[in-house]
Amino acid sequence: MNAASKIAWDDTVLPFQLDKSDIRGRVARLDGVLSGVLKQHAYPETVEALVAEMALLTALIGQTISLRWKLSLQVQTDGPVRMIATDYYAPQKEGDIARIRAYASFDEDRLTDGTPFEQLGGGYLAVLIDQGEGTQPYQGISALAGGSLQASAEAYFAQSEQLATRFSLKFGKSIEPGVGEHWRAGGIMLQHMPKASPHVSGEGGSGEGGLLLAKDVLNEDDEENWNRANILLDSVEDLEMIGPSVPPTDLLVRLFHEESPRVYDAQPVKFGCTCSEDRVRQSLSIYSAKDIEKMTTPEGRVTADCQFCGTHYDLDPATVGFDAKTSGSDATGV
Repeated sequence: MNAASKIAWDDTVLPFQLDKSDIRGRVARLDGVLSGVLKQHAYPETVEALVAEMALLTALIGQTISLRWKLSLQVQTDGPVRMIATDYYAPQKEGDIARIRAYASFDEDRLTDGTPFEQLGGGYLAVLIDQGEGTQPYQGISALAGGSLQASAEAYFAQSEQLATRFSLKFGKSIEPGVGEHWRAGGIMLQHMPKASPHVSGEGGSGEGGLLLAKDVLNEDDEENWNRANILLDSVEDLEMIGPSVPPTDLLVRLFHEESPRVYDAQPVKFGCTCSEDRVRQSLSIYSAKDIEKMTTPEGRVTADCQFCGTHYDLDPATVGFDAKTSGSDATGV
């Protein structure tokens, strides 16, 4: 694969289907997305790894949903990394680019030499789907389990959606000729097509703490197909997922040629934030002039910072809150 072809596949999610196994999937490669997310913050490397994994999961999951607006993944924990939040904004029309943003909150003095997942401690993974104005947001929650964020996401789909799901992810820092050190990520998601009546015993699952796993939501015939596809996926090599040599289409043929893989149009993704002055003003509109006064800096301004992209907003306190006397804007966003 030449440089132009590599660039064409970077920051894309490729949907596919294995017709013989009744399995759908996604292949994702992220490069510029991760650079956009991570350059906003000076995260320690262990935190960067967690954010990269979450962003990759978000790209894969977001593309599987008939989404009109936003998918959010959130991890809340009692560990050194207290929270990781990611958003996937669906394309507004066919041919548009999807957008991803992410950030983490952590206590640096509590970080250890353990694995990135060990920095999370106990907690949960939440999946939130917001289809926009006039709809009721959906939220599902599953405990962190299995030793990784991807295992926790697999448990979520089995537990909350009764869908057998598998992720194979690779992410890390890459050094290429003429390009500085930067993060790259690649991953494959498999998901058994949903059935009208999932096969769930109701007796608890075989996973950690009784969580349901993929095998707990499949009948015998489906399980055979699922196991075969997973054995084939286990043969994937790291460089096939994130390296410059193998296009995702060729990778699918190499892995699943006996399963009759069928590919669809790739979805491009990029780093993108939805923060704006109007959104900041809207969030402050619930406060009275007395409340706004308490938020005002010694310099006589009201300031706000976007946790996702780092933009700094500087507002005249007289123009914000429900007691605002003027509607003009003199704000700056930096």
